Amino acid sequence: MNNKKIIEISDAEWEVMRVIWTLGQSTSNEIFKNLKEKKNWQMPTIKTLLGRLVKKGALSADKEGRAFIYKPLIEEQTTMDHVSQLLFDHMCQMKIGSTIADLLSEVELSRSDIVKLQSVIDEKSKHAPEMVECNCLAEKMM
Repeated sequence: MNNKKIIEISDAEWEVMRVIWTLGQSTSNEIFKNLKEKKNWQMPTIKTLLGRLVKKGALSADKEGRAFIYKPLIEEQTTMDHVSQLLFDHMCQMKIGSTIADLLSEVELSRSDIVKLQSVIDEKSKHAPEMVECNCLAEKMM
């Protein structure tokens, strides 16, 4: 798997990738069973999305007997980190902290996730500026 390969994928392609990342590898039938139940998608939709992901280099497709085995060529965490960074790149730096706080209040986290987040916050607080500057305009604004 190419660790740092970044590929832009659509919302629908994300759904397919999530199934394959979770399973490690999958046939189109396994993907169909999962997404039929979750999204009510039909097999032609799944095959179209798989074809796009193979063409983009996000998946490999190896023929085994009559079926293709799809394997991820991009890492889930790297892809999620990239998308998250793109989102934050579109925000005013002054609003990112409150956005993260809002997200944390809305999502379910495990205790180990919370411990990790607390550790990151403790470390960042040692060197954090009193205020983050706005990055929306050419001139620095306070």
